[in-house]
Amino acid sequence: MRFVDEATIDVVAGKGGDGCLSFRREKCVPFGGPDGGDGGNGGCVYLRADSGLNTLADFRYTRIFRAEKGQYGMGSQCTGKKGEDSFIKVPIGTRVFDDETDELIGDLVQHDQELLVAQGGEHGLGNLHFKTSTNRAPRRITLGHPGEARKLRLELQVLADVGLLGMPNAGKSTFIRSVSAARPKVADYPFTTLHPNLGVVDIDRERSFVIADIPGLIEGAAEGAGLGFQFLRHLSRTRLLLHLVDILPPEGNPAEQVVKIIHELEKYDPELARKERWLVLNKLDLLLPEEQAEHCQMILDELQWQGKVFQVSAVTGEGCRELCYAVMHRFEELAEIAAMSPPEEKSEP
Repeated sequence: MRFVDEATIDVVAGKGGDGCLSFRREKCVPFGGPDGGDGGNGGCVYLRADSGLNTLADFRYTRIFRAEKGQYGMGSQCTGKKGEDSFIKVPIGTRVFDDETDELIGDLVQHDQELLVAQGGEHGLGNLHFKTSTNRAPRRITLGHPGEARKLRLELQVLADVGLLGMPNAGKSTFIRSVSAARPKVADYPFTTLHPNLGVVDIDRERSFVIADIPGLIEGAAEGAGLGFQFLRHLSRTRLLLHLVDILPPEGNPAEQVVKIIHELEKYDPELARKERWLVLNKLDLLLPEEQAEHCQMILDELQWQGKVFQVSAVTGEGCRELCYAVMHRFEELAEIAAMSPPEEKSEP
């Protein structure tokens, strides 16, 4: 199935049912009187997160969703039936925006989480409500209100703990194949990855994390070069970025490529650029063992890198397991820090 991470849909809630104009006429009830019931409320439209979905591709063909309208009121003071609500399934990680105002309506991050996106119309009143001491036979009702209608923009941000960042052909797809059961396409030409891929890295039975591989960035991505920033949003939820670097790129200098990626990241989102990022020098298998340490140190000296650094070969698996253990240990450290931090005090209104 084609990966789709953006969609625009129209949602229309149900109209409320009109009130009923009716009078009670029975043989044994000499005075009778008004007995028109109220209409039913219109159905609402909800979005519901579903862990079984991983793309918004279903919305390529169906773009308009309507809830059922409320039933009209009836005689004998009978209220009309409420319209059925409409539930639209979306993948976990979907952000919902009002397409006209660009307002963020909600963020669906848990399975079966629901979000009301269109409120059903209010019901109309039957003539029973307008009976008074001076008007015992009212011929007045109210009509049901129309349901809310909105145009929504859906954006999918995959939920992952670790995001892979780097130039095309840096070995990101090979790395995720090496450490997880994910099987993205791998080839010896740029942009083999055309959409995000997720993989689960199992450390042991009860310790694991999710890693996301996105298409590579190139210089000028801010102006739309390559695939641009189309998929960078998928890294915004991650807790840690692994910046993979080809230590022997066919063109250019490894250190210069790192700087270019950092600049493009800052153009897209300074907050994302400040996220914790580790440098992963990949493709050690291209060097002789006695050359690896010196070559990698040259790259670090040119960058003046102060953060964590790992040297791996995604093809042979060298250093990959150690990197995964370090990532898991970092997440456990962050969990301990969060547990020790005092809860935020809520200010009095």
